[in-house]
Amino acid sequence: MRVVRAFRLPITAIITALALSGCMRTTGPVAVAPQGDLDSMAYGQTNGPPPQAVASSGGAIGALRAAFAAAPHAAPPPVVVAAPVAYVEPVRARYDAAYHLDAGDRLRVVVYGQEGLTNTYAIDAGGSITMPLIGSVPARGRTTAGLAAEISAKLRRGFIREPSVAVEIEAYRPFFILGEVAAPGQYPYVPNMTVESAVAIAGGFSPRARRDSVTVTHTNGSGTARFVVPPGSPISPGDTVLVSERWF
Repeated sequence: MRVVRAFRLPITAIITALALSGCMRTTGPVAVAPQGDLDSMAYGQTNGPPPQAVASSGGAIGALRAAFAAAPHAAPPPVVVAAPVAYVEPVRARYDAAYHLDAGDRLRVVVYGQEGLTNTYAIDAGGSITMPLIGSVPARGRTTAGLAAEISAKLRRGFIREPSVAVEIEAYRPFFILGEVAAPGQYPYVPNMTVESAVAIAGGFSPRARRDSVTVTHTNGSGTARFVVPPGSPISPGDTVLVSERWF
């Protein structure tokens, strides 16, 4: 009994030492689960092979470090650049180049290189515009090109050697609408107007209006003329539209 007790303590110490030595030196593999769908969407991996088990001498923490080091870096998100937007200035509607000017038209006269002459001029009741240096220039019955040529000719007579002049219509003379409409009177003219649009501007037909035809009075260099026209007919600046009363 004394011999067994004498050897029991050394044997226990040796077995304990061997067990501790094995735990310190041996580390089992650590399994890393494959990425799910959410990870694939976040890191850009699709249909890739699942990560393999990684053995590390530093325990579970070392295995995780090795797994993160082996994982590919996520690609940066694409940069979206807005396409440039070009803004175009609206083009002013222009009337027929053969339009003949008259009293009430407002013109923009540009004399290139001469800021003192470039301005807006209204044709007065006498049918003329008045400009610095050259005074009164007849405009009634002329086209814009014809008026520009007349201004150039006057400036060339002792004022500017080679003048360059342009004339455009800034506002047309008004038209008039009378008779069976809600608000007869004088209204600004808009290019490409018809009898229908003129009636609409004047508030529409009255209950007693004759709607199938109207009388349009037009004045030009040849004189004044009256026409009975349907509602879709065009009208010109300075015209007078008369809506008659129906008989029944």
